[in-house]
Amino acid sequence: MTTLDLSTIKPIPGFDCVKMKREIQTQIYEETKGMTPEEQRDRLRRNSERFWADIEHRRAERAKSAETCDQ
Repeated sequence: MTTLDLSTIKPIPGFDCVKMKREIQTQIYEETKGMTPEEQRDRLRRNSERFWADIEHRRAERAKSAETCDQ
């Protein structure tokens, strides 16, 4: 099993993860304000589908790139 040495990971200067989290939460709140629970679930489903489609697209690109490099 591979272990991850967290001591090798250096913080990004000027990056505030709590600030980023709050900004994203505010954005989601503004997008979903006034939506019914059903509309919120539909939004979540669409965003999830879009996310996984993007992941699959990137995997296919990476596989295609690996095939090209092997030849």
